[in-house]
Amino acid sequence: MFAGQSGWIGKLLDGATAELVAGADAQDDCAVFRASGPMEIVVGSDYVRGPKFQLYESGHLSNFDIGYYLATANLSDIAAMGALPIALLTVVRYPRSLSDADFAAVMAGIDAACRAVGTVNVGGDIGTAERIILSGSAVGIVEPGGALLRTGARPGDRLCVTGPTGLAASAQRYFGAAGPGAGALAAEREDELIASWRRPRALVPQGRALSASGVVTSCQDTSDGLKAGVQSLAAASGVGFVVDEEALPVAGLVAEVAALTGGDVTATVLGDSVDFQLVFTVPPDGFARLPEDLAFHEIGHATEERAVVLRRRDGTVEDLPGVPWRHEV
Repeated sequence: MFAGQSGWIGKLLDGATAELVAGADAQDDCAVFRASGPMEIVVGSDYVRGPKFQLYESGHLSNFDIGYYLATANLSDIAAMGALPIALLTVVRYPRSLSDADFAAVMAGIDAACRAVGTVNVGGDIGTAERIILSGSAVGIVEPGGALLRTGARPGDRLCVTGPTGLAASAQRYFGAAGPGAGALAAEREDELIASWRRPRALVPQGRALSASGVVTSCQDTSDGLKAGVQSLAAASGVGFVVDEEALPVAGLVAEVAALTGGDVTATVLGDSVDFQLVFTVPPDGFARLPEDLAFHEIGHATEERAVVLRRRDGTVEDLPGVPWRHEV
C-alpha cells in the first residue's frame, strides 16, 4: 500500500540499472534488487526521532510531516554522496494508542518523500513502543569512483554551500516555548518557516551534479548544521578553513526571527540547524566544470593550518560561532 512495488525500475546510471524484483508488496522478509552494470553501493542510516521533534510534540508537525522528515533525513545522506537513491528501509515503532489513521499518515509521509526524489520505501519493520520511534536506512548507487567523500579537500580549495542555512533552527526558536508566539510574523511567513521541517528536501540532483563534475574534492550535507559540516570536512581532510562572514547566504526569515528573538544571525546560520544543504569543496580552477545552473555560494577556503575560523566583516578572525550538533556519549 505504501511501499515499493515489485518490477519497479530503480535508477539508471551510465550502463547500469537497479530493478526492484521483490518489494514490500511481496511480503517477503527482504526486498530484492536485480543490479547490472558497473556501480558502487552507497548505504546510510539515520534515527531521527528525539528532542528535535519538540515541534511535533507541540502540534506544529503532523504524523505525515514526521514520516516525510524521516525519509528526507536518510535520503539526504545519499544525496551528499553524489548517489542516486534506489530504496529506503524504515523502522516505525508506535504506542498502541496511536490510531490506524495516524499510523497511515506516518507511512504516507515516508512514501511521499521517497516519491519526491524518485525512489521507493521497500519495507522494514513496524511494531509497538512506548512512543513513536522512527529510524531508516537508505540505499543508493553511484558510478565507480564517483562517491563524494569528506576526505579530499586540499589547501586552497574553495568552500561552498548550495543554499542558506539556519531556517530549521529559526523555526524551532520561533515556535518554541520562548518564541514570540503566533502572529509575530505574517501567516504566510510562518508557513514558509515551518516548511523547513514539514517539507525538507534531499538535494539529489545537486549531489548528482557535483559528482558528475569530477572536480568536487569533499562533500557532506548540513543535517548537523553548517559549522559541524565544515568542521567534519576539515577533520576528515586534514585541513583548516576560513569562513567569510560576508559571504554566508542569509535567508530573510532567519534575519527576521533573529530580530524578533534577540538571536545572533551568524551563529544561527552556522549552528545546529538541520537544513539538508550540501557543503562541498572545489579547487579554484574547477568552477568552470560545475554546471551553470547549479546554485551555490562560495563561503571560504581551505588552509594548511588546521584551524576552522570565521573572518568577520571587519577583517577580524575568531572561532566559528554557533553550537554544532554532537553525538552524545
